[in-house]
Amino acid sequence: MSAAESRMRRWLALAPVIPVYTPATVDEAVQVAQALVRGGLPLIEVTLRTPVALDALRAMVRAEPAAVIGAGTVLDAGLLRQARDAGAAFAVSPGATPDLLRAAVAEGLPFLAGIATASDLMRGLEHGLDCFKFFPAAQAGGPALLQSFAGPFPAVAFCPTGGISAASAPDYLRLRNVRCVGGSWLTPADRLAAGDWAAVEALARAAAALPR
Repeated sequence: MSAAESRMRRWLALAPVIPVYTPATVDEAVQVAQALVRGGLPLIEVTLRTPVALDALRAMVRAEPAAVIGAGTVLDAGLLRQARDAGAAFAVSPGATPDLLRAAVAEGLPFLAGIATASDLMRGLEHGLDCFKFFPAAQAGGPALLQSFAGPFPAVAFCPTGGISAASAPDYLRLRNVRCVGGSWLTPADRLAAGDWAAVEALARAAAALPR
């Protein structure tokens, strides 16, 4: 196991849920990071889907240096390097091309490659990865498919993301090959628009208490 994969495994064990957050502004991002950490979720994925995302990521890393903050929706090698330079501790992709897999290994940045099939998984294994994002989890087969992966791939760890809610998260967390789940339910748009950071903290606290 590479040093990057070893770090990724340790981080996936920090909490049962990784909040998946898409920043609207830098100020909002800082408030969200602080609320999530207060609620007991120190591992955060910031999706690179908005023009302010990289600046938001930098600000979150500065505001919560003890947290482990990564970049999501990393689609190519250039974006991977930008995420690294912005201070991302890890990167997450919805899928993984051979070029992106090679770049992640070359950069030595802990990387959760998105997979949905056994062939996707085997391609990642060929590049030395053993932790994966299962995406889109609910649509790709849910807990049943992940359970079936445990037989042929007993050493692989997963973070399923996509269509998971507070209600369905326990169905994934009880599986022995699932380390945590990713979810956007922790940062609902209406609460962010209202600046209700106490609500975000409460959602984080409930997620941090989920059994696994």
